Amino acid sequence: MSEDGLVRCGWAEVRPGPDADLYRNYHDHEWGQPVHDGVALFERMSLEAFQSGLSWLIILRKRENFRRAFSGFDVEKIARYTDADVQRLLADDGIVRNRAKIEATIANARAAEELGSPDDLSQLLWSFAPPPRPRYPDLSQIPSATDESKAMARELKRRGFRFVGPTTAYALMQATGMVDDHVETCWVPSVRP
Repeated sequence: MSEDGLVRCGWAEVRPGPDADLYRNYHDHEWGQPVHDGVALFERMSLEAFQSGLSWLIILRKRENFRRAFSGFDVEKIARYTDADVQRLLADDGIVRNRAKIEATIANARAAEELGSPDDLSQLLWSFAPPPRPRYPDLSQIPSATDESKAMARELKRRGFRFVGPTTAYALMQATGMVDDHVETCWVPSVRP
């Protein structure tokens, strides 16, 4: 239980300070809430890929920088990025400067554009959401990948998306409310019936 008296998922409890507030706000108001907007889903997909191998807190701290650097995650704009944009992004110390992840974000924008509208990306991603299930009693029971996230990753890769393995796909499902992985004692109300 935190100093405000609320019980949260264990990962959201960090030492007091600005990082604690950032993490708690993300946990309390965003993580696990259903996201259907295609631009917001593309942002989350991109940030989950950048997070791979790093702390999520690093990504949260740099989130506004990512939004600025990647044109607000506008798929059409990113799909037209050139080598000059890759160099610009590699020089931007406000983001994670990883060439493979930057190039994957651009490739993913091009793949998303091939789907049609942002709503088509939303429809594709949500087609893998499993039926609602009870919350797990503790974090140790929450999987890192599921059959649904494996299927999502396979389909995304087939369509030309990169940096979207089963674990990243499952993290995307958790972050965007396709699954409810708040633990059963967590104060955040379930939004899936």
